[in-house]
Amino acid sequence: MSSSPTPLHLAVALDGAGWHPAAWREPVSRPRELLTAAYWTDLVTEAEHGLLDFVTIEDALGLQSSSPTEPDGRTDQVRGRLDAVLIAARIAPRTRHIGVVPTVVATHTEPFHISKAIATLDYVSTGRAGLRVQITARQNEAAHFGRRTFPPFRFEDYNTPAAQEVVADVFDEAADYVEVVRRLWDSWEDDAEIRDIATGRFVDRDKLHYIDFEGRHFSVKGPSITPRPPQGQPVVTALAHAAVPYRLVARSADVGYVTPHDARQARAVVDEIRAEQSAAGRADDTVHVFGDLVVFLDDDPRAAEARRERLDALAGRPYTSDARVFTGTPSQLADLLQELAAEGLSGFRLRPAVVGHDLPAITRGLVPELQRRGVFRHAYEADTLRGLLGLTRPANRFSPKLSEQGTAPATTA
Repeated sequence: MSSSPTPLHLAVALDGAGWHPAAWREPVSRPRELLTAAYWTDLVTEAEHGLLDFVTIEDALGLQSSSPTEPDGRTDQVRGRLDAVLIAARIAPRTRHIGVVPTVVATHTEPFHISKAIATLDYVSTGRAGLRVQITARQNEAAHFGRRTFPPFRFEDYNTPAAQEVVADVFDEAADYVEVVRRLWDSWEDDAEIRDIATGRFVDRDKLHYIDFEGRHFSVKGPSITPRPPQGQPVVTALAHAAVPYRLVARSADVGYVTPHDARQARAVVDEIRAEQSAAGRADDTVHVFGDLVVFLDDDPRAAEARRERLDALAGRPYTSDARVFTGTPSQLADLLQELAAEGLSGFRLRPAVVGHDLPAITRGLVPELQRRGVFRHAYEADTLRGLLGLTRPANRFSPKLSEQGTAPATTA
């Protein structure tokens, strides 16, 4: 008897009008509404109707650019965005099941602030929050803060020793950043709040803990000023393209997004992350590896290709991406997802080329096709994002039992 196919996890990455730079010019797009709460609420509501695990919301500390390393000065593409964490906080209470995962740039923000913001998001979403940690080494973004500088690099310089040294440093910083955030989430034990009117005790001071983090990049005493989030640890995710970011996923994340362009590469990437996971002492932890794909979906593959060509003409150049670009039908995409999943990917984060067209094509075309194949849920079966992803709620590292076992410091605030 053959075994049942393994269910897939599915997320969408939301970025303005879509991932194609000319998406905003499509009739189905709503360019005048990109900076409104209603627009983002509509997108996430549509994703929830498709029973997706979560949405990610793109963000950055500089204007969008067609260049990976510097501003481009273009005015014919979408420029300007809202803060992803604040979007998430607005839309989370208007949904019930789907996870909400804003992008956070670790390089120029403080982990204490972000720990508090994502903990708050977990409360307002009743346990459906996560974050996508991102780094930057752009000179123009550093100039907004004036606290550090980066050397000028072109994209083709990425593999030079000087560039690799900078890359390794900012990813090491990101790993420390996540560690501080995670410790701060644990700095209040789950039952630290007593709220006893009769005795006048609101907080048990013995259950608030210093984290006393000392590293090359951060020195953070703690505790947080926000009680432990409903999930204990909101879901941490990161995008990875090469060995150094794969190490960040393995050391620090619950979900990693990768960009293989075929099944062979998918297997190699998964194997590399699993090896790094073992080296980090996390071999027994569940770390999901999601494949990223940009998608142009239509019922007729020729229509999808024609739409891509029309958008390319508007943009003045063929669209390329770090991720594989898929053009075709929902059924053809389902074939590809199952082929890649067979190589060890546990889910996928799809980037709609034109969100007004391709997001409904995902929720109303791809999802029913995956359901027919027995590889996607027919209803939400958990109340938290960790639950949807099959991740247990972790014990608090500062709980007396874990402290006695030597797995956490026991200093108390």
